[in-house]
Amino acid sequence: MGGRVRAHRYDRILEEPSGMIVMKFGGTSVESAEAIRRVAAIVAQKAARKPLVVVSAMGKTTNRILAAAEQAASGNLADALNAVEELKDDTRREAVQAAGADRADAVAAILEREFGSLESAMEAIAERGELTPALWDEATSHGERISSAVVALAFSGLGMKSAHLDARQVMITDSRHSQALPLYSRTYAKFKEIAVPLLKDQVVVMGGFIGSTQDGVTTTLGRGGSDFSAAIAGAAIEAEEIQIWTDVDGMLTCDPRVAPGGKRLRSVSFAEAAEMAYFGAKVLHPATVQPAIEKNIPVRILNSRRPEVEGTRIVGEVVASANPVKSIACKRGITTVNVRSLRMLMAHGFLRRIFEVFDRYKTPVDMVATSEVSVSLTIDQTNFLDEIRAELSKIAEITVETDRAIVCLVGEAIRETPGVASRVFAALAGAGVNVRMISQGASLLNISLVVDDGQVVAAVKALHDELFAETDPLVFA
Repeated sequence: MGGRVRAHRYDRILEEPSGMIVMKFGGTSVESAEAIRRVAAIVAQKAARKPLVVVSAMGKTTNRILAAAEQAASGNLADALNAVEELKDDTRREAVQAAGADRADAVAAILEREFGSLESAMEAIAERGELTPALWDEATSHGERISSAVVALAFSGLGMKSAHLDARQVMITDSRHSQALPLYSRTYAKFKEIAVPLLKDQVVVMGGFIGSTQDGVTTTLGRGGSDFSAAIAGAAIEAEEIQIWTDVDGMLTCDPRVAPGGKRLRSVSFAEAAEMAYFGAKVLHPATVQPAIEKNIPVRILNSRRPEVEGTRIVGEVVASANPVKSIACKRGITTVNVRSLRMLMAHGFLRRIFEVFDRYKTPVDMVATSEVSVSLTIDQTNFLDEIRAELSKIAEITVETDRAIVCLVGEAIRETPGVASRVFAALAGAGVNVRMISQGASLLNISLVVDDGQVVAAVKALHDELFAETDPLVFA
């Protein structure tokens, strides 16, 4: 975006855009015939804006496919195929209700094609005796392949002119299975070549999460990647807005699963949204904002069950607010690793040697705090913790603390507002919460604290009561 843009008030961005849009609907939004009809009604209202609709797998489809795949990998092919058949029957029932009885034959054709392919994937997994990354991609891709074809057919049955687009035709990726990254120039070219002409006179429906290599091998962008797919699609077709339709009203001042009473944010900046997403705001996939940032395309979070709610709009500009903190995010399941070495006091390269170990085991670090003789850091992936601990023990004394959580306060104005830190620590002390680690300054827009996981609720509630007792009505609903 070329640097910071001037701040604006929310009332200056409230006008509804009129250009092309991408509308992404999550699994709960297309989990049943009733849900699909609800989505159709929402999309029909936006038909003039030439929507490209991106859908996740229906309900728990992906989880059911993975459970069957694990059965196949362990040698229980018959059970795996039975599970696939049960999923097929459940999908048929909802699909026929959504598309209409007169399209039952068309539904049957889609399901025969996709479930036949899924059965072949199960047989390949059983033959291999393991669920390799490539087979993982092939199996799980069927969730979005099925849902996108079914939703497109249902739209047609409900009176909309629609077309199904196999995402593998346009989402071109590298070959890193289960965590593929798009090859942007090729992907954008494919969207312009295939998707844009289709959008001229019909609604286009494609699956999120999936793509293919240049050789046509199926890949996936990783769990939660449908949001990423939507943002890539939006950037590719130069959409005026990317809409993420889910089952919540938008981004909130705190996670309702941790502490109730959070207020909806009318608007936040891309930078704030990315920070909130990284530190636990599950409503948005952290990678979603990147293609949107590069193209400066607003992203709006909306509720498919309450489409009348305006949601949260994520924009490139700084959103000025009377409240320095916009949201309190949480990341649970955190482990703290403490590295202490008197021998390495002031030694050149000590930090480099520590981080090389984490890099070697591909383990991301969230927070870091240092003193003259020690370094404390947090991780949320502990697959290689024993190996990391063993290597670090060669150069330092290592202690590990589990059952921790990061509480992160996010806001563009935190650094420039005097007294925020004192209010935070006074509120936590009043609630009896012990802060075990602090990070402020590495980011311009957050204060991050590590607390015992058992004190997360008390910490968030105390902070929310202190920081959001009064709110700016132009930024918070």
